[in-house]
Amino acid sequence: MKIQWLGHSAFLLQTADGRKLMTDPYDSGSYDGAVGYEEIDVAADVVTVSHEHPDHDGVAGLIHAPGTVVRESDSTEASGFNIRGIETFHDESHGAERGPNTIFVIEADGLRICHLGDLGHLLSEEQIEKLGRVDVLLIPVGGHFTIDAGKATEIVNRIKPKVVIPMHYKTKVLGFPIAGVEGFLQGKSNVVRMDSTFTEITADTLPAETEIRVLQHAK
Repeated sequence: MKIQWLGHSAFLLQTADGRKLMTDPYDSGSYDGAVGYEEIDVAADVVTVSHEHPDHDGVAGLIHAPGTVVRESDSTEASGFNIRGIETFHDESHGAERGPNTIFVIEADGLRICHLGDLGHLLSEEQIEKLGRVDVLLIPVGGHFTIDAGKATEIVNRIKPKVVIPMHYKTKVLGFPIAGVEGFLQGKSNVVRMDSTFTEITADTLPAETEIRVLQHAK
């Protein structure tokens, strides 16, 4: 599978046979221009949306309309992707501050990819159990609106994925008052800084120990 970081919390997952799933497409220019990533000019068969904030739910503004949009937490199958949602919150007050958030576990090509959306709290044991095996974890690390570097590290240590790809952190084109990726990377081993926007992963090439891959954003 090819996993490409489009920017913020938006990724494109492309299977070996060419099927495409996009996570949390942002609305370019939203929040008075703070979301400075360019428009997403990529077609996807399926789009998942963790919650309805403009930096995660830019479906209406996509140049290429997706075939299927998945928002609910029920298990579903779309274009060969098995998708299961787990209800969580965008904050530590059970959604009272910023509302609900859906974690999606996506299965394809023999891999289980977990996108945490805008998770705003540590996970309970029950929620960890619901996730099951996680091969690739897409995790917010910027804090302020989501979990910060410390909580992200705790979640990684509990889930024990094979590959971690950080997201939702400060970049030169994002105007949100959140932290960059360096705080999350500090003190960690097995960090790979990629020169490209994507990484390719198969079930046969997963690392033996957790590896953090830092991607370049697409735009």
